[in-house]
Amino acid sequence: MAAKVLVTGGAGYLGSILVPHLLRHGYEICVLDSFMYQQSSLADCCADPRFTVIRGDCRDEEVLRKAMADADYLIPLAAIVGAPASQLDQTATRSTNLQAVKLILSLRSARQRVIFPTTNSGYGIGEAGTICTEQTPLRPITLYGTTKVEAEQAVLDSGNCVTFRLATVFGMAPRMRIDLLVNDFVYRAVIDRTVVVFQGHAKRNYIHIRDVARAFVHAMSNFESMQGEPYNVGLSDANLSKLELCAKIKKHIPAFVYLEAAIGEDPDKRDYIVSNEKIAQTGFEPQYSLDMGIQELIKGYTIVRNTRYGNC
Repeated sequence: MAAKVLVTGGAGYLGSILVPHLLRHGYEICVLDSFMYQQSSLADCCADPRFTVIRGDCRDEEVLRKAMADADYLIPLAAIVGAPASQLDQTATRSTNLQAVKLILSLRSARQRVIFPTTNSGYGIGEAGTICTEQTPLRPITLYGTTKVEAEQAVLDSGNCVTFRLATVFGMAPRMRIDLLVNDFVYRAVIDRTVVVFQGHAKRNYIHIRDVARAFVHAMSNFESMQGEPYNVGLSDANLSKLELCAKIKKHIPAFVYLEAAIGEDPDKRDYIVSNEKIAQTGFEPQYSLDMGIQELIKGYTIVRNTRYGNC
């Protein structure tokens, strides 16, 4: 019998790739989503009899209790994502990113497994010469990072779980987000042919959205050996600064011009190098390189030419 999976926020950027991926791997999927962006990102899944969908709020105890009743796996994707969006509505950020996760933990049975995605932005501003591993102290510097770090700790304390500290995600999706760094810079390169970069030497790690979906299936297939632990999920060869990212994009779009200027300040001041060795030791290897993602985004932005795909 196929395992049943509840995905909250399953119609979002990550969910719009993850849910079809899980269906292809034989899981039965229930999505609980408020559809706050009026997205139709899961329309193609509706023909699959193993897919069900509930329009509702993950903070509503009655709705959540019914949605998770017969689930084997619980994947809480619902969140106000990113530093700017989180600052716009701090109450919604705390209630969705933290309290809704705690509600799931309070309602679940002992048999129900949780796979929780958080962010490696919890590492904050790294120290020179230090590579962040899962043992590195978490020092989030934004409300978004703080709520996700606190939610991850609650999940880990509850047991029967796996958590993913995701690198900055990139790649095309049915519910697109242009505000993510790689997606944003490639969009500017394709549409504007230029970008002005501030804090250009700050480093981040990156991961393709389809590799994130693959990581969830990997954890479900190897849950017994992986459970109870956090895992960094990123490309080990993509710990790049903003300027290094621009240089990589320019190799694909030679007309792209980028300049560095002290014109602003990133609300998410993260700057660190991340090790992904721990998840690699479980047998997981990313399949999508940063170059592949850039090529994909260039094609995608031939289709997408507006800014309604931001996140705030």
